Amino acid sequence: MGRVTCGEGPDAAVGRDASDLVDYAIGCGLVDELDRRWAYNVVLAAVGATGPAPRSAPTVADARRGAGEPFDLQRTLGRLAAFAVGRGRGATGHDPDPGDPADAPAPDELDAAACAVMGALMPRPSQVAARFRELLATGDARRATDYFYRLCCDANYVRRAAIARDVRWVTPTRWGDLQITINLSKPEKDPRAIARAAAPAARAGGAAPYPACALCRENEGYAGRGPLVEGGAHPARQNLRVVPLELGGQGWGMQYSPYAYFPEHCIVMSDRHEPMRVDRDCLVRLLDFVDLLPHYFVGSNAGLPIVGGSILSHEHFQGGRHTFPMDLAPVDRAFAMPGFPGVRAGVLRWPLTVIRLRGDDREELVSAGAHVMEAWAEWDDPSVGIVSHDPDGTPHNAVTPIVRRTNSLPGASPAGVPAPGRGEGAGQRDDGRDGYVLSLALRSNLTSARHPLGVFHPHEELHHIKRENIGLIEVMGLAILPGRLRRELTAVADGLLAGTDLSADPLTAPHAAWAAQVAARHPDLSRDDARAVMRDEVGQVFARVLEQAGVFKWDEPGRAALGRFVDSL
Repeated sequence: MGRVTCGEGPDAAVGRDASDLVDYAIGCGLVDELDRRWAYNVVLAAVGATGPAPRSAPTVADARRGAGEPFDLQRTLGRLAAFAVGRGRGATGHDPDPGDPADAPAPDELDAAACAVMGALMPRPSQVAARFRELLATGDARRATDYFYRLCCDANYVRRAAIARDVRWVTPTRWGDLQITINLSKPEKDPRAIARAAAPAARAGGAAPYPACALCRENEGYAGRGPLVEGGAHPARQNLRVVPLELGGQGWGMQYSPYAYFPEHCIVMSDRHEPMRVDRDCLVRLLDFVDLLPHYFVGSNAGLPIVGGSILSHEHFQGGRHTFPMDLAPVDRAFAMPGFPGVRAGVLRWPLTVIRLRGDDREELVSAGAHVMEAWAEWDDPSVGIVSHDPDGTPHNAVTPIVRRTNSLPGASPAGVPAPGRGEGAGQRDDGRDGYVLSLALRSNLTSARHPLGVFHPHEELHHIKRENIGLIEVMGLAILPGRLRRELTAVADGLLAGTDLSADPLTAPHAAWAAQVAARHPDLSRDDARAVMRDEVGQVFARVLEQAGVFKWDEPGRAALGRFVDSL
């Protein structure tokens, strides 16, 4: 059968877009050529169209391709989604009035409709899982993840176009080259809202929502709902696919992050909706994961508010194929752990307090890691502000664990991080053995009257740049900064060049005190170097953010206090 195109009529544009999308899906391998007619019809059904009939004839799309213009997935999906919402196919509970320009479809409505279209063209979850297992069984885990990642990108679950808009650069600091991103895809979150969401009691009365959270396996294929629907807003996930894994003898699943922070950013989540828990069993699961996919790193956020991630209600990990600045940090102090002779231990030269353990024996490494976590959970040192528990027993000390296979660090990172060399300062790859590297970042979620959002959290003077939780990814030196900064930093640079009062403009007022310091450091600031200066200054702020998150500071009292803890191990 030749390429399906569309006849004329009121829905001719929808037919042409449906035909182009089917061509794309066949080209990507989402759909087989023999399924062309079926695929065309399921796209029509997904958007609420009943025609036109396909016919073979040149179209505008053919002319564009003949001129060398590539297929634009986002634009095509956008038009199909707008048509679908106009036909009442949005999953948000909102019925837009097509005659009212002010009642145009909202972004979440269009997104839900686009997910429905792509979901209709995807293989079933069982087919994806079978292909993943088949490739994994070849002994080259990269083949399995390459297949799965490409599928998720081609199906527009991984939003490549949105990710490409993120702003990225590298800033040299005393801690090495930190990786900075301004995330233009997701809104900034308040740490207090994250903490409230972690507690089931924070929800309004009534039945629990379905799915219970954005990480539940039940999201696979879910149509989503809007804020007007019972249960509240929940994103559409028809084009989500999850591959099943067994970690620690239990069912888990892996998906890729829609708005990835780094290459092949994956989310690994428990089949059960249970709160985050970082303990010995967690370490076993992390090592199980890198045994399955040895080319990926994997880590867990801490299980407490402020120092944990943005979702504490569902146990999950994050991983992927990336080299972080922390991976290249040297060992500042090596030490022995008498009970674990096969484990090589050291404290990294890194703004946060990170203990790195290396070993070839899984069981011994897990036991050593659990020993460090248990010791830290009960550690008190009032001389440097460390209090493990409140009088009522509320815990404050937590750990962010990260695991790699020893030889998993690539020769060069896609983000431009320099290739690691040999020795302790280069990811500890000195002996060539394919063992394990377990990094344990010590965290504390203490608050005080002076620092109500966290003592070991970005302090208020840095909130104009970063106020969200410092989670797993940022612990490793990749800043995820809010999208508002792109506009605000441009306005700050323009104001500095023009000599205007930054405190008088709501857009720049939060940055005014910091900008005055920037101006003092760069009295000859010019338009040619303003962008580079602002980026460098933001990178230095992120370095301070990480320093403030460190429990043992890099001063004399902090080093002495760290020594007491290490000696206790």
